[in-house]
Amino acid sequence: MHFDYLNVLVFLVVGFLFVLVNLAIGSLIRPKRKGTEGLETYECGEETIGDSWVQFDIRYYTVALIYVIFAVEIAFLFPWAMVLNRAFENPEIGLWALAKGFMFVTILFFGLVAVWAKGDLDWILTWSKEAYVPMGKREATSIPDLTTLEENDGDSDGSDPDSDEDAA
Repeated sequence: MHFDYLNVLVFLVVGFLFVLVNLAIGSLIRPKRKGTEGLETYECGEETIGDSWVQFDIRYYTVALIYVIFAVEIAFLFPWAMVLNRAFENPEIGLWALAKGFMFVTILFFGLVAVWAKGDLDWILTWSKEAYVPMGKREATSIPDLTTLEENDGDSDGSDPDSDEDAA
């Protein structure tokens, strides 16, 4: 029994040493940086204006994470459906496999509902009392009809006051 634990300990030590040795060899072999130009956003010599490190909005990551979760769900559901097709030959196993699949989908569905209810899927957030909160229903603006647009277009005489052609 102690032999099994000793094998695990030896494996961990050898693995740790393997990583350290490879990092040391890499630091000795790789070329050294001659300057800080390699750390710039544009390595072409163009001066960076402002901070080159941009923090992305967390909503991008939330949507990407939800996509990955549901893509993995689909990847799990295809083999489950194939096994379920053969499992219905034995009714006890078939119903149990069907119940497991529905539990899996239900857990993911309630997770999506929780994220939605929390407001993490709302794209437009407003600042309210020291926290960002989802906006309420946006007011719908009416689209002007064609006659209103033509009347507004007819008000101008076609000359642009900011144009340089009239000044000459």
